[in-house]
Amino acid sequence: MSVEQHRSFGPATLGFAVVTVSDSRTAADDTGGQALRDLALAAGHRVEGSRLVRDDVAANRAALREMLALAGVDVVVVTGGTGFSPRDVTLDAAGPLLEKPVEGFGEIFRMLSYEQVGAAAMLSRASAGLIGGQAVFLLPGAPKAVTLAMEKLILPEAGHLLGQARRSFAS
Repeated sequence: MSVEQHRSFGPATLGFAVVTVSDSRTAADDTGGQALRDLALAAGHRVEGSRLVRDDVAANRAALREMLALAGVDVVVVTGGTGFSPRDVTLDAAGPLLEKPVEGFGEIFRMLSYEQVGAAAMLSRASAGLIGGQAVFLLPGAPKAVTLAMEKLILPEAGHLLGQARRSFAS
């Protein structure tokens, strides 16, 4: 089966939810979260919810669970907290919840980032995975990184990923 045929199993329109993780951002200056919402809507998808939380494992995990529980949410994108500072805990919070990691996402994201920022791309712990038939993407907080991930990876392949994850192989 071709990639195009596999893609046909996925939903064409997705419900997105956004979690911004930051100790310094407010709703007024959440440029990464706003970029995510704008890009999802511009691609014809829905935005079902959005949260801004501090860099804290419990708060991060609670916000992720809250967004996953919203009706109509297929994809949760978390922006911020994916670096190596002591306060960067997004992967620590979400990683244990990922039932099926999508290893290729982080690898390809860092490769694409390398083309823009050079060796600093290795300082990203961007990641993705599935939780209960929903896709979760963990991104850096920089608007350029958010845009790169959305335009090159998430928007083109999230429906395909969900089609594969939700497809029944029963006879």
